[in-house]
Amino acid sequence: MDWLITTLKQYPELAVFLTLSLGYFIGKFKIGSFSLGTVTSVLLVGVLVGQLDIVIAPAVKSVFFLMFLFAVGYSVGPQFFGGLKKDGLPQMFFAAIVCVLCLVCPYFIGKIMGYDMGLTAGMLAGSQTISAVIGVASDTINQLDIPAAEKAALINKIPVAYAVTYIFGTAGSAWILASIGPKLLGGNLVEKAKELEIQLGGDSIGDDPSMASAYDRVIYNAYQISAQSFGCNKTVAAIEAELESKGRHLFIERIRKGKDIFEAEKDTIVEENDVIALGGRREFMMNYVAVNEKEVLDVELLNFPVEVLTVMIVKKEVLNKTIGELRGSKIAHGVVIRSLKRAGIDMPVLPNTTFNKGDLIELVGTKKDVDRAALHIGYADRATNATDMAFVGLGIVLGGLFGALTLKISGVPISLSTSGGALISGLIFGWLRGQHPTFGRIPEPALWVMNNVGLNIFIAVVGITAGPSFIVGFQEAGWGLFIAGAAATTLPLILALLLGRYVFKFHPVITLGCAAGARTTTAALGALQDAVKSKTPALGYTVTYAVGNTLLIIWGVVVILMMS
Repeated sequence: MDWLITTLKQYPELAVFLTLSLGYFIGKFKIGSFSLGTVTSVLLVGVLVGQLDIVIAPAVKSVFFLMFLFAVGYSVGPQFFGGLKKDGLPQMFFAAIVCVLCLVCPYFIGKIMGYDMGLTAGMLAGSQTISAVIGVASDTINQLDIPAAEKAALINKIPVAYAVTYIFGTAGSAWILASIGPKLLGGNLVEKAKELEIQLGGDSIGDDPSMASAYDRVIYNAYQISAQSFGCNKTVAAIEAELESKGRHLFIERIRKGKDIFEAEKDTIVEENDVIALGGRREFMMNYVAVNEKEVLDVELLNFPVEVLTVMIVKKEVLNKTIGELRGSKIAHGVVIRSLKRAGIDMPVLPNTTFNKGDLIELVGTKKDVDRAALHIGYADRATNATDMAFVGLGIVLGGLFGALTLKISGVPISLSTSGGALISGLIFGWLRGQHPTFGRIPEPALWVMNNVGLNIFIAVVGITAGPSFIVGFQEAGWGLFIAGAAATTLPLILALLLGRYVFKFHPVITLGCAAGARTTTAALGALQDAVKSKTPALGYTVTYAVGNTLLIIWGVVVILMMS
């Protein structure tokens, strides 16, 4: 054991990876639906490892924290600036007001409880579940004109308060929104979610079942045409039009004539004994009843490649159109939309769901049809392992330089700090990527590493560094801090729900999504979708999440300036 402790002190990088390993392992465990989560687990393990008095260079956490903040901004940039348009402005205003409440409530509670700026900033971070405040507030404290020992004491209190208040901040938020929220918004939100789906075209299951689910598979069957078949001696275009008129959105992809197989063209005539490869969503195929057509097993006819391609919505001819409008257009012939993601969130795939710039849709069909559709829709986001590091590096540098600029007001230095600058830069660079998707690519796995691992390495170093003073700080704060944090979590959420209902007059389900997004609680979004048995809360989540993820992090600077 002595050898292990000595080695960890000599090689502190090993202590960081030990903390990560144990933290990620513990973070997976759940008691019912509750879990500490990775960030809190890594912090607590870091505190435990920190009892060994291990010294880690401060630059280590700064590097990974800047990487994390840039990734956050990059992820939500398109939605943040897209929300500035007319349709998104009410949700942006709502999110901004809620974020102000998330700042003001912890501030006044901290004042009432007599907390210093370290405990108040930590309570803000934990009660609002915004881990990045730890780093931003620490950077701001380091800029204050106070003794170095006082700075260290204040900074070490931040993770203490964060750890104590985060538990209710996470579990409490999900419980309030999923359990209390429906009661405050009029109750019976399952029915209201169904009503919203009807408004979005979800009632057209009989007429347009391809929009019923984002996860239904596309299948192809082979049918032999008889002389009595409705499609005998008709063109491919005429057959597909007749199927469409009966609510069956199916496509003929290939035709066998004797021993020869041909790609189906619009003017190709289907004759007796021809075998056609008919494809579409599974529910369409299930609704199709072959009367004078015989289903056959023709492996050679059905053995053709089908492409699944992710496309970023960019082209003006598609923006603000609905999924139903796209499906009915010529450019989507032979193509099915399997899923729609906005800022990494799965959106409901319904006929009246509109496309926003930067949305990612998954197209399924033959390569010819998918490539043609992608050309008219936007940018084909084909899988790659390469990250545009020139783009990432430049973004972090420019953001850091901007954040390093300091303005003194009444002798108080005010700046975004390099961390705040990296966040703003990420927003701008993420927006640029959405406008011009030919550069600035960060593959999803790489973005996960920057976002998740970047934050947790930062948190691990914070925990290890604060370890020696953590227990003393916890004893000083007492259980009153937990109660204070619970109040700081609850008040903004309750006020947000009432604000959405009586002031903004959002649909109740949208109000729940907006409240979860403004508070950046993805766990609560999942709980909401389970509670209302619908994905529609996601419609209020993405724009408000972009605003909340930006403002709540910047509050780490503001709360320190307010407390000082």
